[in-house]
Amino acid sequence: MTEKTILLIGTYDTKDPEMQFIAECVRDQGAKVLTMDVSVLGDPSEPTDISKHEVAAAGGMTIEEVIALGDENKAFRVMSRGAAAVVAKAQAEGRFDGMLATGGTMGTDLALDCAQALPMGVPKYIVSTVSFSPLIPPHRLAPDIQMILWAGGLYGMNSICRSSLSQAAGAVVGATKAVIAPERARPLIGMTSLGSSCLKYMKTLKPALEQRGFEVAIFHSTGMGGMAFEKLAGEGAFACVMDFSMQEFGNLMAGSLVSSGEDRLTNAGRVGTPQIVAPGALDLLDFAGWQTIPDQYADRPFHEHNRLIKSSVFNEDERRAWVREMANRLSAAKGETHFILPLGGVEDWDREGGETHDPDGLAALIDEARKVIPAVVQMTEVDAHINDPEFCDAVLNLFDQWVAKGIVKTD
Repeated sequence: MTEKTILLIGTYDTKDPEMQFIAECVRDQGAKVLTMDVSVLGDPSEPTDISKHEVAAAGGMTIEEVIALGDENKAFRVMSRGAAAVVAKAQAEGRFDGMLATGGTMGTDLALDCAQALPMGVPKYIVSTVSFSPLIPPHRLAPDIQMILWAGGLYGMNSICRSSLSQAAGAVVGATKAVIAPERARPLIGMTSLGSSCLKYMKTLKPALEQRGFEVAIFHSTGMGGMAFEKLAGEGAFACVMDFSMQEFGNLMAGSLVSSGEDRLTNAGRVGTPQIVAPGALDLLDFAGWQTIPDQYADRPFHEHNRLIKSSVFNEDERRAWVREMANRLSAAKGETHFILPLGGVEDWDREGGETHDPDGLAALIDEARKVIPAVVQMTEVDAHINDPEFCDAVLNLFDQWVAKGIVKTD
């Protein structure tokens, strides 16, 4: 096993002892260290491998110009931009295997940008005084990020602080040593779904696609799963996309915190990956389990899934609006795009007798799709529920045609 290198990011002017301690812990674990200083005003006790001058330059300014801004927030915006660029370049050059960054709110803000700049699969850890805080919106989190609370670490070293920092050092070194990089020996299909009680097609489609020689990755579309899906789609990781769970998309449109970010339903199309799309669970509006349902949704159908998540449903006008925005995003796709419309329902609880059953809402969704799905997007209507075998038959039929035509690459 080759020796691993950990990139350590921090403000070495104010956190020099802490950063030196982390470096010692990393080396004790048998890894090397690459240091990066993101300070503005002060200097480290000894030079770092990547200086604040390099970071500022990558952000488009000299460090003197950054200081002259006279505003901590503006200064760190420049340093964040530069740090993310430096990190992405250094990783592409193979200079490090994992990232560990530290910070309070300022340092965390910068560290989140650095983590976003890295591909999935590169271990990325942040030791932060605001780890897991509601101050951090979900869209700022890299899909595979790890965070550890910097307990007792606001100012100066102590035994509690050492415990947090040493755990972080061990975690990132261990991750770089243990990670198994994706083999990509078979072409990969990216599929979105919810838990198997709501959307069931994955149980049929995954083994069927594997029998055809493909690997299938299914993403749980409850926020972070969609972020991971979109990140990989944007990297061109998929031979084909089967994006059948639109619950995150509806949440995004409605402003729910259970969202996967503004770029939902865009990245596969942007890079030209062929995509099959369906409006699965587009009727659901999700809330965190601890949230109180707002009065405007109080008289709508409701499903409490567990203590973490519960759902109301969208009305007819909302469903029409979401379908229009879906059509708008799909129309920009550079690759083959096909929309499958299940006429019998879009998630298991909307069946007759189910908690979210709303035939008028479903009719509105179907009617709007027929009106607005653009000609550049092929559409197939399936006279069945999305969880019925007929839906899977339609998907596999289309997929086999795409493989035969060379639209879906098999190598």
